[in-house]
Amino acid sequence: MILSIGSINADFQMRVDATPGGADTLLARDFIRSSGGKAANTAYIGRRYGHVSRLFGRVGDDDLAGQALSPLAAIGVDLAGVGRATGVATAVSMIEVATDGSKHAALALNANDTWDETSLAVLRGNLDEAMQAGAAVLVLDFEIAPRAVSAVLDVYRRRRDNGHRLVLDASPTQRLSGPVLDYALRGADAIAVNEEALATLTGFRGRDMRSMSAAARALRARGVRLACIKRADGGCIAQFDDGANGRVRTLCVPAASVTEVDRTGADDAFAGVLAVALHERLDADEAVILATAASRHAVTVYGSQASYVDRAALAPLVERLRRNAYDLDG
Repeated sequence: MILSIGSINADFQMRVDATPGGADTLLARDFIRSSGGKAANTAYIGRRYGHVSRLFGRVGDDDLAGQALSPLAAIGVDLAGVGRATGVATAVSMIEVATDGSKHAALALNANDTWDETSLAVLRGNLDEAMQAGAAVLVLDFEIAPRAVSAVLDVYRRRRDNGHRLVLDASPTQRLSGPVLDYALRGADAIAVNEEALATLTGFRGRDMRSMSAAARALRARGVRLACIKRADGGCIAQFDDGANGRVRTLCVPAASVTEVDRTGADDAFAGVLAVALHERLDADEAVILATAASRHAVTVYGSQASYVDRAALAPLVERLRRNAYDLDG
């Protein structure tokens, strides 16, 4: 199973022809309403790849909950772990996409951030039940209340010896205090972090290969087995133990050249496909290449879930990335 725990949003997206942030009203086009949120997107990917996929999180008791959940129900994601926050709106993401594919998003967390003791107890119980049903990969993001993150980690620690794995979609990092963040990193099987969040996690601010390699090493020193740094250009640097050769490998996957239409959901594509690859027990290098290909393909399509394709559609891009990947240390 793929168990996705985190944010569930109603996305409102439009394309703008000028850089967001000016004083004038921006004129927009290509308006779409869709399902979004990190956990919703990774759950969608898990099902897209043919696995049992369960989603855990919170929506409001408003009409936006249908927008957030309907596409997931249609593809077959198990939504039994999604709770309703009474008197609270479903999370809303307002996304402006520029002509070069770059995006600016404003997220109202709403129900994602509304966790009382009752809802936390339900989360623990539902997740515990799911993890007893069979080996699973958990994908956990930080767009929910820190106390909910801690609750998930508590259950995972208790059940992890039963063959489960944990993938951290480490964003937004500023929401977690030091102890909770340390707790999340210790024993995580993999982490996917972008360049912007890297400084918060490690203190490393350099964008060159050597600095990022050192940052990956710092993440592994805190307990992460597979550290994946998603580069701003769409490439990836990953560090992991190569059991076959008894050494640490730092794999560089240069970005494949594609026509960028919309970067919305590209990070989620990486995390979701990485979880799928680990669930299928792919070697770390193949998992990273497949995840990078999914992220790279995602930017070529307008919208997030609409850009998530299956393995066969990714095969040519995977082969390009595999040919160009190399070990940083030779």
